[in-house]
Amino acid sequence: MLVSSFEYKYSSINWKRYLCRLRSRYGSVFKTHVLGYKSVMISNPDAVKLVLVSSAHLFKPTFPSSKMRMLGKQALFFHQGDYHTKLRKLVLRAFRPDSIKNIVPDIESLAISSLESWEGKSINTFQEMKTYAFNVVLLSILGKDEVLYREDLKRCYNNLEKGYNSMAINLPGTLFYKAMTARKELAKILAKILSLRREMKQNHDDLLGSFMGESKGLTDEQIADNIIGVIFAARDTTASILTWILKYLAEDPTVLKTVTEEQEAIVKCKEECGEEKDLNWADTRKMPNTKRVIQETLRVASILSFTFREAVEDVEFNGYLIPKGWKVLPIFRHLHHSPDNYTEPEKFDPSRFEVAPKPNTFLPFGKGVHACPGNELAKMEILMVYDRPTRRGSICSISSSQKWFPHQPLS
Repeated sequence: MLVSSFEYKYSSINWKRYLCRLRSRYGSVFKTHVLGYKSVMISNPDAVKLVLVSSAHLFKPTFPSSKMRMLGKQALFFHQGDYHTKLRKLVLRAFRPDSIKNIVPDIESLAISSLESWEGKSINTFQEMKTYAFNVVLLSILGKDEVLYREDLKRCYNNLEKGYNSMAINLPGTLFYKAMTARKELAKILAKILSLRREMKQNHDDLLGSFMGESKGLTDEQIADNIIGVIFAARDTTASILTWILKYLAEDPTVLKTVTEEQEAIVKCKEECGEEKDLNWADTRKMPNTKRVIQETLRVASILSFTFREAVEDVEFNGYLIPKGWKVLPIFRHLHHSPDNYTEPEKFDPSRFEVAPKPNTFLPFGKGVHACPGNELAKMEILMVYDRPTRRGSICSISSSQKWFPHQPLS
């Protein structure tokens, strides 16, 4: 079967409906062309497991070359093998529960500051959530030092972001040229931070400290590429899910009431025990209903619609041949919206996660060696920013003036 990206580009239907139409017509495994590349799209749970887990070594991560140049060719998600394994361990070291526990008060402080800055204003929810998510990821990267560099890094990154989907024409005046200029400035700021830390000779329990503490050493270029890559992976995706959660809570009074009662019960228990009202790590482990709302939002919104891989050799699956060099796209949105996997898949129903989903049918953070290493941090910042609005009953007031423009980045 062959369909073309031209057909989608000039189609009057949206991406979601386009993919659903292809799946209903051609099944859960079919070939097509995407951005000029011969590709195979898969939404069969077993096939997705083959590509991402059991035979992951046969499918390398692949991105457009322009995006690799902007983020940095040494970034974690462009690699596999020993280099990828080493980097992933360093990232996980900074994002493990013990490390996140130490910054919970700081994340809550950022959440409170964001909420207070919105009071009495009409805001663009997604843009404000991007700012909040950016500040949290900087906190995880630079610790409390982030406040010293926040505005300069934000300015440079915003300029870099504008060129993500531009053509790789590196001539003055083009978006790509401006993005690459911003990227050079980002690298200079990070080099300055590295130099200062080396002079101070202090240990830091953050991502930059994890990179600098690597015994075999990473070059400054490798460190810069991976920090920019982490920001790229952590900001827009988290901001998107935060925006979708707000929408769904505002539209479903019953679910909002359940979440509110859960949050209020935690605060009441803390008051009765003489504890401070501020949330801590232990409190976030007592929010099953809130976590189910997050899970269901991740499923319905499917922020990560699909991911790209490339076959490094010919691979067979259930009679299908995936030729070497072809792109392979596991379609997470199809997994999350298939009636074979979920009853009434288009309905927002957090209670469905009272029972664990079928294997390989819920993959909001991917799976396998390339699964998102920062998923625990993302969940924590989501819990923090929605604790107070739910208890104060201000979710509806926040959303009442909003116009919803769903943001679903293609990965």
